[in-house]
Amino acid sequence: MQETQRVAVIETRGLRRVFKTRKRAVEAVAGVDLTVRKGEIFGFLGPNGAGKTTTLRMLATLLPPSGGTATVAGCDLRTQSDQIRERIGYVGQAGGSDREITGRTELIFQGRLYGKSVETAKQRAAELITMLELEVCADRKAGTYSGGQKRRLDIGLGLVHDPQLLFLDEPTTGLDPQSRARVWDEVRRMHDRGTTVFLTTHYLDEADALCDRVAIIDYGKIVAEGTPEELKRAVAGDVVTLTVAGDRQRALDVLKDQPFVREAKLDEGSVLLYVDRGEVAMPAILRLLDGAGLTLVTIGLHRPSLDDVFLRQTGRSLRETAA
Repeated sequence: MQETQRVAVIETRGLRRVFKTRKRAVEAVAGVDLTVRKGEIFGFLGPNGAGKTTTLRMLATLLPPSGGTATVAGCDLRTQSDQIRERIGYVGQAGGSDREITGRTELIFQGRLYGKSVETAKQRAAELITMLELEVCADRKAGTYSGGQKRRLDIGLGLVHDPQLLFLDEPTTGLDPQSRARVWDEVRRMHDRGTTVFLTTHYLDEADALCDRVAIIDYGKIVAEGTPEELKRAVAGDVVTLTVAGDRQRALDVLKDQPFVREAKLDEGSVLLYVDRGEVAMPAILRLLDGAGLTLVTIGLHRPSLDDVFLRQTGRSLRETAA
């Protein structure tokens, strides 16, 4: 392991956030332990309402924690928030650009806020416009930008001061596939330049494609953490999903104790099986269902995905929960 990978840019222990209403207290983040290493893309994956944005806002000093400890970019979260803000960039879900100002002007203004001279701020804005491929729209008002152009401008605003660590909250939500791909390319370029990226997402493909490591959060707690491949390998074998006409529970009972079935459960309208070798298991499954007088309606086989990791940890599908 390289030296840069061992350095922790973010480290939290028991990080908590409680929101109090008139009637009750809601624990949105329930004791999160995280370590994010220098130079990696770290993904925070989970459904809407799981605690992703609340955790990110605490780490970005926008929300005080209710408990626990954290260091961000070498600074204590509770006592050194000003120093943290100098060292991080933050791109929220709603973005931060002004619709009535040109992208170039916005970037220059942001640079001036970080203490750059007019000339240096202009130079940095020009660099970012080229880097983010915003030349065609840089001198138009941001209100005229497409969704993808606006999101790349938001990322530029977070990068003006060349931060050690960039927080991206749901960076591609609402974007069309082409715009999503361009944002992904930019995140990869930041990674290649050595920037540490902490991104939240509820898109499984985004976490799988971009992230060096992923933490899955549900109801304010981390339920799994590791590289996408490590997490998927933990779901051993292949995944078979099937539906039958009639009694799903009976189908489950017929199949669950077979020697080739590692794990079996009901999932919404389907029977879900984790099997050793899918290509061997499928014919056996068909014979068993036929012998039990059960009519097969659909059957599918796939390698484990991050959704299978989430399903195994929580009993729910992340795709359905996110939707």
